[in-house]
Amino acid sequence: MNAKRTAIVLAGALGLPFLTALSAAAAPDAPEGVSVDVVTVNGSGCRAGTWSVDVSDDRTAFTVSYSDFVATAGGDTSPTEMRKNCQINLRVNAPSDYTYGITGLDHEGYARLREGATATQLTNVYFQGSPETQQLGNHQLRGRYRGGWAFQDRVSPQQTVYKPCGEERNLNINTELRVDAGSSDAWTSYISTDSTHGSAKYLFAWKRC
Repeated sequence: MNAKRTAIVLAGALGLPFLTALSAAAAPDAPEGVSVDVVTVNGSGCRAGTWSVDVSDDRTAFTVSYSDFVATAGGDTSPTEMRKNCQINLRVNAPSDYTYGITGLDHEGYARLREGATATQLTNVYFQGSPETQQLGNHQLRGRYRGGWAFQDRVSPQQTVYKPCGEERNLNINTELRVDAGSSDAWTSYISTDSTHGSAKYLFAWKRC
């Protein structure tokens, strides 16, 4: 299930792509007592000690920060470095008369791509045991490119998937970074989302059961 989005490209010497979309309708206020527990973390992009999860003070979002989430291709780079992924399983704790969905994602990072290289960033979320998956990011950068990147993806109110009321289902977040060296395979290219250059902020949509 794709997030609806509209692209705006900010032109410049280096180029900073930015993606935005229609905002969702106003949602109920976030309840008190919201917290997020990390249950499991797996993947080559989020080794132990290289990530953190923090809930915003107003409980409308949580941010996943990485310190070593980098995909690299070309030059002497090992083929295993061209694709990095991270899967985080989260338990969102909230009052029993509320449920939530994920209505958007603000994410950013950095890339250096040689002429002929491309990089791809993918993100999707789903509730454990649910067949419905929301794609919150599917973006591509093309070389020559050097600088920051930032994307905003939004899910319409009609497409937002909520955790079923009264059921204990964790939230899974899958993120992938890929680089294809293409015709620039003699040179190194990379894409990253890390604590130095960026993070991923997920937006809550709350409703009463």
